[in-house]
Amino acid sequence: MMHIGKLMIVAGIVLIVLGGLWILFGRLPGDFMFKKGNTTFYFPIMTSIIASIVLSIIMYLFNRFN
Repeated sequence: MMHIGKLMIVAGIVLIVLGGLWILFGRLPGDFMFKKGNTTFYFPIMTSIIASIVLSIIMYLFNRFN
């Protein structure tokens, strides 16, 4: 059975890594930003896809070795 402490540590590490990557790469090609007047709408499609793939791999590995 998984302990909540391990899960929180893994979640924290994942968030730190994703935050660092976000700072390094900023907006990726495939992320849409629409500006009209004072309104800006940002839709990070590619960033969401990459984050999903990375999290899926991490969770797969975490469950595989647990």
